[in-house]
Amino acid sequence: MTDQMFIEPRYQHQQKKGWIEVICGSMFSGKTEELIRRVTRAKIANQKVELFKPNVDVRYDETQVVSHNENAVQATPVASSLNILLMVNEATVVAIDEAQFFDEELIYVSEKLAEQGKRVIIAGLDMDYLGKPFGCMPKLMAVAEYVTKVHAICMVCGDLANHSYRKTNHDSLIMLGETDTYEARCRQCFNRGMTTQK
Repeated sequence: MTDQMFIEPRYQHQQKKGWIEVICGSMFSGKTEELIRRVTRAKIANQKVELFKPNVDVRYDETQVVSHNENAVQATPVASSLNILLMVNEATVVAIDEAQFFDEELIYVSEKLAEQGKRVIIAGLDMDYLGKPFGCMPKLMAVAEYVTKVHAICMVCGDLANHSYRKTNHDSLIMLGETDTYEARCRQCFNRGMTTQK
């Protein structure tokens, strides 16, 4: 089965009709890369864009959203999702990266922005390192008009991967890391690794 390409809806300023788009998947699946692509296209179309990220995400840069491919876009770090409502200014497109690190209020914030006629683009991990739904992501996917699930490649067998396997024995839910700490795995290789760690 081939992946179906996401067709971006056309934003018509006169209609003031907003919606929510969610980009989800495992680590190394290209979520942030896709977010940056959509943000860049909106800017090329002269749409006013505001991009936000949680202030705990300082892996690559404190004030930029950076993909694993090292593409970067300027962003505003915020401590709470409610701050986003205060900082969107005149933006017609509001983008949010690493949504899984935000509080549950992000659902309310996203719906409020969509009701105001804004296009809301959200990227985040859909599952944590245990393979469980991560933070507010499941509810965001439920209320979104568009959901795109992207996949990585399993670092063990080469199949499509949708799990983020933690290679270290830390049990903290939030643990920032890269290839030294995590790797993408398919369901079978993820389950095999989790059994071995026990």
